[in-house]
Amino acid sequence: MKNKLLISLSLSLGTLLTLVSYPSMSGELNNGRTFFNQSPRLLNVMTTFQGIRIPFPSYYYTIELPAQSGESLQKVMINKREGSDIIHYNTDQTIAFEGTPDHRGDSIKVKDTQWDEKSETLIITLDTPVSPGKVFTIGLKPKKNPEFSGIYLFGVTVFPVGNNPMYLYLGNGRLHFFGSEGGSQS
Repeated sequence: MKNKLLISLSLSLGTLLTLVSYPSMSGELNNGRTFFNQSPRLLNVMTTFQGIRIPFPSYYYTIELPAQSGESLQKVMINKREGSDIIHYNTDQTIAFEGTPDHRGDSIKVKDTQWDEKSETLIITLDTPVSPGKVFTIGLKPKKNPEFSGIYLFGVTVFPVGNNPMYLYLGNGRLHFFGSEGGSQS
């Protein structure tokens, strides 16, 4: 039993070292699955207004796609993981652009934004995939900020181009909303 574990561990380590040793390898497996050679990074998540119940704020998710990623990025999935209120979105107002909210570059056309209220998940499909070596931002338009103050966590997952992409979870983005649930906002 111990030998099988050691052999399995050695093979896994060897495979990992091979992948690390050849960062320029193709981002597509023999079965057609596409993947990122180097992980994209979630750089920042921010809102234009942190007060509860504020109508029509914007939520911005900024992602870096390294030059060594090997594949362009086609989709972004954002899922609320923590927070006491459901946030409803104007999906037809989703935007994307190169750069950050403070330093906007060229616009990136959004092909589709799907919202699943039950799982509180948005899937944003870009019409033109983001090329490696770019920083870009997805802008969401909620109908209003949550009714209740607190910290809201949003999981961010990205997908490379291709018919059979391997998704990659980047982590949680955090928004903190302030205000008084008892009546007026502070």
